[in-house]
Amino acid sequence: MTSDNHVRIFDTTLRDGEQSPGASMNLGEKLRIAELLEAMGVDIIEAGFPIASNGDFEAVTEVSKRAGDGIVICGLARSGFADIDRAAEALKPAPRSRIHTFISTSPIHMKYKLQMEPEEVVEAVHASVERARGYTDDVEWSPEDGTRTERDFLCRTVEVAIKAGATTINIPDTVGYTLPEEYTEIISILLNRVPNIDKAVLSTHCHNDLGLAVANSLAGVRAGARQVECTINGLGERAGNAAMEEIVMALKTRNDLMPYQTQVDTTKIMPASRLVSAITGFTVQNNKAIVGANAFAHESGIHQDGMLKNADTYEIMTPESVGLTESKLVMGKHSGRHAFREKLKEMGYELGQNSVEDAFRRFKDLADKKKDVYDDDIIAIVDDAVTSEENDRIRFVSLRIACGSEEPPEARLVMEVDGDTRETVQTGDGPVDATFNAIKALVDFTPHLQLYQVHSVTQGTDAQAEVTVRLEEDGKTTNGQGADTDTLVASARAYINALNKLLLKREKTAPAALSA
Repeated sequence: MTSDNHVRIFDTTLRDGEQSPGASMNLGEKLRIAELLEAMGVDIIEAGFPIASNGDFEAVTEVSKRAGDGIVICGLARSGFADIDRAAEALKPAPRSRIHTFISTSPIHMKYKLQMEPEEVVEAVHASVERARGYTDDVEWSPEDGTRTERDFLCRTVEVAIKAGATTINIPDTVGYTLPEEYTEIISILLNRVPNIDKAVLSTHCHNDLGLAVANSLAGVRAGARQVECTINGLGERAGNAAMEEIVMALKTRNDLMPYQTQVDTTKIMPASRLVSAITGFTVQNNKAIVGANAFAHESGIHQDGMLKNADTYEIMTPESVGLTESKLVMGKHSGRHAFREKLKEMGYELGQNSVEDAFRRFKDLADKKKDVYDDDIIAIVDDAVTSEENDRIRFVSLRIACGSEEPPEARLVMEVDGDTRETVQTGDGPVDATFNAIKALVDFTPHLQLYQVHSVTQGTDAQAEVTVRLEEDGKTTNGQGADTDTLVASARAYINALNKLLLKREKTAPAALSA
């Protein structure tokens, strides 16, 4: 790769992706995603918006502490000095850091959002970039709502930002408004009319409101942009962002028309997609490009005939190239710890001792219940095991359900709460409702249930159920996950997982005892 054909991948899953309603992540989850992103080979991780909350500040700091020398950790900041100073503080531990500062430049944003005159905005651009440059040589500047900004004013602000020290200029399609030919024109105008543009890398940041985020990003690359801002699974507010997996695989698959390279290890795409989906509770649609369940499935007789003769007839990339391997029966109830550890390594998991032990115990329990144990089953077990923290205040012990058409459903639940074993029997409108009522009765904790979602990990009536629960309390939301061959047990685990996360958020202000 050369500087001319290297396209930097700027992943903003932890910042812009987390802004998607209901997609909030705790610190441990962010660190897991950051670790995988670094292993994938992304160039820049935008780890958060440090001034937004103490949680965001802590996340950026901890990601910075764990970062290697080969990756840039970025923090977002508005143009105010307090934002920039806070970002710089959070990024201090990073071997390589970037401050990404921005201000709106479109007429509608300047008038109604900022209530500032254009000249005031220009002054703020210069001052903010100069302030950020005092902390780091790597400064990115973005004109928010750039695609609806008047072209002359866009050129002027970009020139000012570069003069003040910006080394990357990002052009956000903040509201997903532009079209590929228009975005190409904008990048071309900047390259041709901004006199000092050669001193900065141009970047794309496209939202998907019209379903064009990836197309617009690729149009920007073809026009001369050499950085793409994107997220795993296209996660993001409203209709989401440009999907990283689609950008990377488009550049790799159509290298004949777009002779550009990224340094992303594409075989880690599927593990990253699954991890982000499991943590956020945002299930990937079956027909999603690259990572959807049907992306490499062929049901049509014509397609199947062609595939049997030559896979290239209907597959433009191999499943293996994105880390998808055929789910084979390779583990059973007689498999030992060593074989299980080797299987985890083969699947790309590096877990601590406690997580391995928990996952192995769950695997053995599953092997006793389920005839066939597949790779996807192990993935679900691992995802469920690592979502449980050692310091969880609430722990699932056992659940017995009585239900049917004649009597109200009844749940008998045993849990550990702050080390004490508690038991209750509760009824509900259905077995899931009865289970959740039992949990709430034991902890005297009644958050609002925003989402309850179940999907089957593999096929068959003995398949594991993977359940996602989203809870809300006082404006704070958390996602919980649980997996088990019994859907109701998985539901209880997911609800308890979400409760533990909410309790962590509570304790950051004032620890409270859980009453029976």
